[in-house]
Amino acid sequence: MSSATLNIKVSPRRMLTVREAAEYCGLSVKLFGRLCKVPPVKLADGSERHDMRDLDDWIDGIKLGSSDTDADVLARLT
Repeated sequence: MSSATLNIKVSPRRMLTVREAAEYCGLSVKLFGRLCKVPPVKLADGSERHDMRDLDDWIDGIKLGSSDTDADVLARLT
């Protein structure tokens, strides 16, 4: 019987540092900072984290041809 080793990386957290968010999106931190229009969430301790769900929505928008955030859409409506 042969064996195989799987190298799976699981992120149990929803809120990601900028480095983790960039990695999650498959981008370098520098490129992530230039391309990603999703604002981080400011936490009570003053730190900032990116919400995986917001990043997923941003990526889905790119796939659909629209990379607007909710704030972008609302700004155009007012």
